[in-house]
Amino acid sequence: MKQQDQQHPQEIVDRNTVQTISNGEPTDLNLCELARLRIRYRNFPGARQTQTDLDAALKRWNLSEEELYAKTREIHQRGNVYTVTTRRRNEEDWS
Repeated sequence: MKQQDQQHPQEIVDRNTVQTISNGEPTDLNLCELARLRIRYRNFPGARQTQTDLDAALKRWNLSEEELYAKTREIHQRGNVYTVTTRRRNEEDWS
């Protein structure tokens, strides 16, 4: 029996980020977001449009998945891409 596609719990929220990536340039933030979302949706049984859009961005930026991950490792080694400043302290925002 073929399994039915599922709705990813974060897909609605992630669609805005996917649109930004799809319409944007390969900035540090966009590269990191692309890598993060590719990992999130890898092998997920559903969210086909999101997966297709992420694949298209990777292709448009002329990168393999391995090149993307190498670039994002370098970016993360340089600094905190996801840092949000709060009044209490700096903390990474992975939500």
